[in-house]
Amino acid sequence: MKYHFKVHKEGTGFWAQCIELPGCLTEANSMDELQTNMQEALNLYVEEPLDSRDLAALPNESIRLSRFIVEVALDPQIAFAFMVRYSRIKQGLTQQQAANKMGFETIYSYQRLEGKRCNPSLKIITKIKHAFPDFSIDYALSS
Repeated sequence: MKYHFKVHKEGTGFWAQCIELPGCLTEANSMDELQTNMQEALNLYVEEPLDSRDLAALPNESIRLSRFIVEVALDPQIAFAFMVRYSRIKQGLTQQQAANKMGFETIYSYQRLEGKRCNPSLKIITKIKHAFPDFSIDYALSS
């Protein structure tokens, strides 16, 4: 998942704001440092608390890159967990309902999928696809 940042030069430094995510911004003294900071700011912004019902917006694929608009890839593990959570909330399910739908014995097993460092097996990915048919692994992990 790639989001778009508008880069601004101010004095001897730089700052950038994510076009799709209001309030996701960062600054730096160099462009290299700004690239690192944009990645960190994006990961922190998208990584919601597990009990939150708020969802960050999905990337806007119609935004065109330019000299001042750059793409920043979301960490793949965070993107995967975000898309699982996004799919669940879009279906109006609680975590318990999603766990039941996927055949998990405990809610904890499901909650790990929405955690920032999930590493699902092929069997679990198959359960996700069955529970959330619109879930796209390619979209979540594109970088």
